[in-house]
Amino acid sequence: MLKRHLRRSQGNNCLLPARRFPPPWSVEETPACFIGRDHNELALAYVYYEEEPGRQSAAKLLTKDEARRIATNFARLPELLKSQPHWR
Repeated sequence: MLKRHLRRSQGNNCLLPARRFPPPWSVEETPACFIGRDHNELALAYVYYEEEPGRQSAAKLLTKDEARRIATNFARLPELLKSQPHWR
């Protein structure tokens, strides 16, 4: 039998699934993308970029700096949601 981990939501008596992507989240840089990972090293997001200006503009890809900023902000989401309980 499959057992589900449940938690009570704030202010409600309903049960919600336990959090599946534990913080803290981190960002790993590879030659073609940044990978957002959870505490268990599960890849949650890939943010691709192109460093060659010609290919970047032709394919409308992100610059490395843009991709890094997006991945970094993505990794901050658990902290942001914790500080803003009304957003959940």
